[in-house]
Amino acid sequence: MNDRPEHPIGVFDSGYGGLTILKEFVRKLPGYDFAYLGDNARNPYGSRSFETVHAYTLEAVKKLFRMGCPLVIIACNTASARALRTIQQKDLPAIGPDRRVLGVIRPTAEIVGSVTRTGHVGILGTMGTVTSRSYLLEIQKFFPDIAVTQEACPMWVPLVENNELSGPGTDYFVQKNMNRLMSADPAIDAIILGCTHYPLLIDAIRRHTPPGVTVIPQDKIVADSLIDYLGRHPDMDRRCSRSGSVVFHTTDSTELFDELGTIFFGEPVRSGRITL
Repeated sequence: MNDRPEHPIGVFDSGYGGLTILKEFVRKLPGYDFAYLGDNARNPYGSRSFETVHAYTLEAVKKLFRMGCPLVIIACNTASARALRTIQQKDLPAIGPDRRVLGVIRPTAEIVGSVTRTGHVGILGTMGTVTSRSYLLEIQKFFPDIAVTQEACPMWVPLVENNELSGPGTDYFVQKNMNRLMSADPAIDAIILGCTHYPLLIDAIRRHTPPGVTVIPQDKIVADSLIDYLGRHPDMDRRCSRSGSVVFHTTDSTELFDELGTIFFGEPVRSGRITL
């Protein structure tokens, strides 16, 4: 499972969260090769500036390109919010005009209309994702009549990365943010988990979600979007190698990445350390 594939689909995240997306990619596209890169040495990205997030994300994209990836998925909401558009519009023509970089926010925004009856949707995300207003802007493009309310949850990623997935402390912070979101708009009937870490808190989140409100992780949405993209772009699809290989790279401790990565990915992870 760790033999280096020839032309894998690259998956990038600032840390571990993108492994929840990769897990669904592997489940739905089992024959494809994937290369995961977690910038654990410099995470979290959620509180960093636009310029810093762009610089870090661009370095990771370039690294995955050098590994042979013709297509890179930025499986990080903060990086998608703060770096994707600039990379697509300004950087890609110079560093890889024949390659593509996709994110997780647009696919999520595209399905919002099908998950709400009231026309009121909540977004839970990092401070970086919330302040970028990316979800507000993307959802408005597709569904201008839907009301979107955001709530930044700065403690949730540290809770997940310290494996504090349950207990009084976790419940306190989850309940606090859920109450704030629902108080801001009681008509919300669908909540998007706008961070790939948050599915690991799904039990705590659902405990504090009012009846009749649907909680929506991104993994299946993004995987279905990738399948659709490859179907609409057969030239890119043919460039992606297929041997069923998955490789993992981290910019920090491989021991720690393998330990926590196994929790996110759902099966044993063996990583290699790289520098950007």
